[in-house]
Amino acid sequence: MATTTAARSSDYPVQFDVDYDDGPRNRLTTFFRLLLVIPIAILLTSLGGWVVERAGAGTNWTGDGNERYTTIVSTVSALLVLPPLLMILFRQKYPRWWFDWNLEFMRFENRVSSYLGLLRDEYPSTDEHQAVHLNIPYPNAKTQLNRFLPLVKWILAIPHIIVLIVLGILAFFSVVIAWFAILFTGRYPRGLFDFVVGVMRWGNRVTAYAVTMMTDRYPPFRLAP
Repeated sequence: MATTTAARSSDYPVQFDVDYDDGPRNRLTTFFRLLLVIPIAILLTSLGGWVVERAGAGTNWTGDGNERYTTIVSTVSALLVLPPLLMILFRQKYPRWWFDWNLEFMRFENRVSSYLGLLRDEYPSTDEHQAVHLNIPYPNAKTQLNRFLPLVKWILAIPHIIVLIVLGILAFFSVVIAWFAILFTGRYPRGLFDFVVGVMRWGNRVTAYAVTMMTDRYPPFRLAP
C-alpha cells in the first residue's frame, strides 16, 4: 500500500516527493535492480546523446579531445541549459516548450533514479508521472527572472554542490542498506527512504535554480519539503 507524501508542501516553487510504499516490497526485482534498470537507463542517456548529435550537426569541432568531452558531458543529460540562459539574458523570455521539455525530462530522470534507488518497484514510465512527483510553476521571465542572474547562478550554487556531494555519498550507502533491508524484511526503512528522497529533492531544487534557470529563488539548505 502506498502512502502519499506529495501533499506536504512549502513556499519554495520546486516541489518534489515520492510516495512511500509501506506494503511488502518485491524482493526479486530488488535483488536484480541493477540489471533491470539498464534498458531504461540506456534510453534516458540516449536522449542526451541524440540532442547533442543533432545540435552538433554541421559544426566543425577543433580537436578530438574537445569533441569527446562534449559528447560525454551532453549524454549525461538532455536538459536545455544554454538556450534558456541566452533567452533570459537577451530577450527576457523562457519559451514554454523549452520549460516543459526540461520539466518532463527532469521528471523522467527522477523516475529512473527512484527505481534505481529502490524507492519504488514499478518500472519507470517514459511519460506517466507514476508515484514520483515533481512540480515547478512556469515563471514569467520578465517579472520573476532576473536577466543577469543566470550568469552567476552556478557560482552561487557552489555551496549547495559541495553539500550535495557529501549527501550523495551518504544516500548511496543508505540505498545499499535499504537493499539488504528489503531482501530480509520486505520493507524500505522509512527513515532511509525520507533521507534519500530529501537528497533528491535538494538536488532538484539546485538543478532548477542553477542549471535549467526555472526559478530565481535561492534553494534552501534542507532535505524537507
